[in-house]
Amino acid sequence: MTLEILTRLPDKETGKPPLLFVHGAWLAAWCWDENFLPFFARAGYPACAVSLRGHGGSSGSVHWASVSDYVADVAEAVAQLPAAPVLIGHSMGGYVVQKYLETHDAPGAVLLASAPPYGMAGAFIDAWRRHPLRWLQANLSNNTKSLFATPDLCREFFFSLATPDEEIVRFMQRANDESHRALIDLIFPNFVDPGKIRTPLLVLGGEKDIVFPPRDVLETARRYNAAAKILPGLPHAMMLDVLWREAADAIADFLPQATGARDVCALN
Repeated sequence: MTLEILTRLPDKETGKPPLLFVHGAWLAAWCWDENFLPFFARAGYPACAVSLRGHGGSSGSVHWASVSDYVADVAEAVAQLPAAPVLIGHSMGGYVVQKYLETHDAPGAVLLASAPPYGMAGAFIDAWRRHPLRWLQANLSNNTKSLFATPDLCREFFFSLATPDEEIVRFMQRANDESHRALIDLIFPNFVDPGKIRTPLLVLGGEKDIVFPPRDVLETARRYNAAAKILPGLPHAMMLDVLWREAADAIADFLPQATGARDVCALN
């Protein structure tokens, strides 16, 4: 298995821990390289993003990959880094990070618009209520991308109204196939046991996120006894949205608290 790991390094050594970003369903490491990797490299953090198997430039097949397979990919990516990283997981990737932390330690972790520890059955039900015929087609055809096959649908599920149309189209063109099995893993019982996780956590959600709305973010934080922050105006794909800096700043504020790293420098 060869994993694609995109890396942006600071201009000089700062002693700050590396960051490992884990993407969600239909995405790959590229989604972090648009904004977050350069931002955190400028702040002095070695910033890395992994493409899970079958995504982006990673080898392997995405078809019928399981959440356990994705956890193994994260473990392999961590092993390639020079020091234990802070983990930042988005959406399905946030769930993968939680499963990884059941059996591994990390200096800290951020769950960004993440699937909650009790899975995403609620998100599936909400999607079905919004678009029942399209939801049925996506699941019966094993083509989960068809759930957001038009720019309007893509914006509804992932982006804010302020995001330009051309960015929506570019997202759709770059979207990856996703494992039906991995999505099923987030519905049927193999849920995360928060009691096994001792890593300091920050739980971030978007006010406008319809995939994992604020109620899921707050419940996730409650189960971990962790800090939660709901970011005004932000949708689900917050690392790619025009308002991405709000999420990046919230993570930057958390990192020194979690890791003891020096304060993040002011960025232009």
